[in-house]
Amino acid sequence: MARYRVVLTDQVFPDVELERELLAGIDAELVIPSGGHDDVIAAAADADAILNTYMPLSAADVARLTSARIIARYGIGVDNIDLAAARAAGIVVTNVPDYSVEEVAAHTLALMLAAIRRLPRAMELAAAGSWSIDQLRPITRISEMSVGVVGLGRIGRRVAALLRPFGGRILGYDPYTGSAPPGVELVGNLDDILVSSDIVTLHLPVTAETRGMIGAAQLSRMRSHAILVNTSRGALVRTEDLVRSLRDGAIAGAALDVLEREALDAPALAGLPNVILTPHMAYYSESSLRESQRKAASQIIKVLRGEPPDYPVN
Repeated sequence: MARYRVVLTDQVFPDVELERELLAGIDAELVIPSGGHDDVIAAAADADAILNTYMPLSAADVARLTSARIIARYGIGVDNIDLAAARAAGIVVTNVPDYSVEEVAAHTLALMLAAIRRLPRAMELAAAGSWSIDQLRPITRISEMSVGVVGLGRIGRRVAALLRPFGGRILGYDPYTGSAPPGVELVGNLDDILVSSDIVTLHLPVTAETRGMIGAAQLSRMRSHAILVNTSRGALVRTEDLVRSLRDGAIAGAALDVLEREALDAPALAGLPNVILTPHMAYYSESSLRESQRKAASQIIKVLRGEPPDYPVN
């Protein structure tokens, strides 16, 4: 019998052999329960550690984890875990905040350029045999545009760095920091970004303060030709308000990799010609996936050995 028991709440990877191999080094067994939410929590009740991807862990769920010393999440956001309950229970929560910075920043830039250059519509027209730009006008030169980066953490800063060579104006706002990277003009509030930007790109975690931060009032402040980009967290944007703004022409377009209610909100947006949708893939490359798996498992190893984790959240 293994010394430690680690339960994986939701397996979304092609395989978890990397985790098994790493955990075996400390005599830890990796268990993947079958069944629904309650079955998983029941299986995790006496586990020493929890590996988590998307499955919500409420305060009631955390209370049932009587032996857990750590909940290690594979991704960056931890809004699916009740952090206060975990803290009260003495359970460390970790994430992997630096595993897909390059991928998300690159995907953000790709969505921006596709929206600015109207590539999806251009591809449709070309495939239909329409070899003309008449239906694609107007297109603005990117060096003449202002981009507002909301959130200046690792990813927001990388996005700003990728944008600098294009020569446009870059504005930055972050409610949690008072500094901006080179080439970014720091502004004092969200409204300043919304009214001054041709493109607004979101790079914030979901918290009580940021959930639904882009709704009807905020969208009404954006320029009518502006584009909203979200590769961060879907809950930052109220889908219903965004759909209405896009249909009414309050803003020109949106490029989204995440949605408030993922998959469920897609049909309402997919039918709009001024929307680009990708299926929550910005984080993904083969390298980033393996990095996430390795780093999440390593947090468990450190905590079970009595060492401090690299990425404590709570």
